[in-house]
Amino acid sequence: MRRRRQRRVPSTPFTRALGFAGLGAGLAWGTLQESAKRLVYGPPQSNPNASAVSPFLSQQNAQRLALALCRMRGAALKLGQMLSIQDDSLLPAPILAALDIVRQGADVMPITQLNRALDSELGPEWKSMLLHSFDYEPMAAASIGQVHRAVTKDGRQVAIKIQYPGVADSIQTDIENVKLLLDYTNLIPEGLFLDRAIKVAKEELSRECDYELEAKNQKRFRDLLSENKEFYVPMVIENISSKRVLMTELVSGVPIDKVATMNQETRNYVGKKLLELTLMELFTDPNWSNFLYDEATKMINLIDFGAARDYPKRFVDNYLKMVIACANCDRDGVIEMSLRLGFLTGKESEIMLEAHVQAGFVVGLPFAKAGGYDFGTSNITQSVSNLGATMLRHRLTPPPDEVYSLHRKLSGAFLACIKLGAVVPCREMLLQVYKQYQFDNEGDEALSAGSMA
Repeated sequence: MRRRRQRRVPSTPFTRALGFAGLGAGLAWGTLQESAKRLVYGPPQSNPNASAVSPFLSQQNAQRLALALCRMRGAALKLGQMLSIQDDSLLPAPILAALDIVRQGADVMPITQLNRALDSELGPEWKSMLLHSFDYEPMAAASIGQVHRAVTKDGRQVAIKIQYPGVADSIQTDIENVKLLLDYTNLIPEGLFLDRAIKVAKEELSRECDYELEAKNQKRFRDLLSENKEFYVPMVIENISSKRVLMTELVSGVPIDKVATMNQETRNYVGKKLLELTLMELFTDPNWSNFLYDEATKMINLIDFGAARDYPKRFVDNYLKMVIACANCDRDGVIEMSLRLGFLTGKESEIMLEAHVQAGFVVGLPFAKAGGYDFGTSNITQSVSNLGATMLRHRLTPPPDEVYSLHRKLSGAFLACIKLGAVVPCREMLLQVYKQYQFDNEGDEALSAGSMA
């Protein structure tokens, strides 16, 4: 495991504003340097299209941006991580390459700042009164907090997630500062409806910063999956948790990049279970954000419930029918459900309608035929990307708010299966979910009856 940089988290409004000001100044200076270099030497010979790219988007500026987000953490880093999963049809290659640094995780708090955060939440005697041991080297460092191993007084192995100081109180200002940078650089196409995406991001980040809410979600999902022998949700240690500190049972296992090196049978199994759980989440309750696979027990340990949320029943009813229409290449069904859900206004051009429908068919491809779908040979992401460029130019309305998080979960499951090279019986799984699903309106149920036979 690589050793992460230790850097103090800017925790006051002043120090965070100063951090953004410094970033803005650095990017402006980098732009001037790149402009001057191009005047003297011309665009980089390694990139024949560089002359068409803004001097702001230099490799050096991209590096500055990524390192600053890792240092700032909080909402700024979270937005950077959201951007990092895009492809080069939406963001320039230098920015995407540098944002790979962002995706790998944040810097970590120095020990003095970490101790102060724990003192504030658990009391100054937290270590001697509550724990037998505490490992100051973090297991993970993300946008909102970092995770440490510990052993309780009664001998339980636990994971303690500690929120970075000040990040919960700085969501609004952080996102506004990032928006100013994005507006200044014109990095985000108009068709992405940045204002709506930022509104949703603020709401999601507020939920993720509430560890009491996360603990409640985790306990609920532990109950829901208590009879399941293939998934496990670790126990929350309630007497040593707070709004900014969350302690849970420590679970073993390896992340997806390690599972991707295992044999085909294991990769198929994990891919199938992750997609199965995602379909359960979309059309029932459970949520998964991350997992560790325990090869010895074949157990998938689910961790990180900060992004858990419920969706309105009517929305889920229509979304399920939308997935079915996509799986069956039903053009009229895709358009009807898209109008109901708010993806379309009814005034779109034929170019936009065709791109939207074809994108739906591509997403529905794994569910289109019986038998195993081979994600290892899939070109779903590239196909959606090509159609997405057209939709960005012709889209008339942003997608409904629920879709931002819901699509990330479905695309996340697809990307996990692609990374694993898994072969998964997707249609059979969707059919099983559909058969068990209870629609609110019997007429709506009849409308789709037989289409998944």
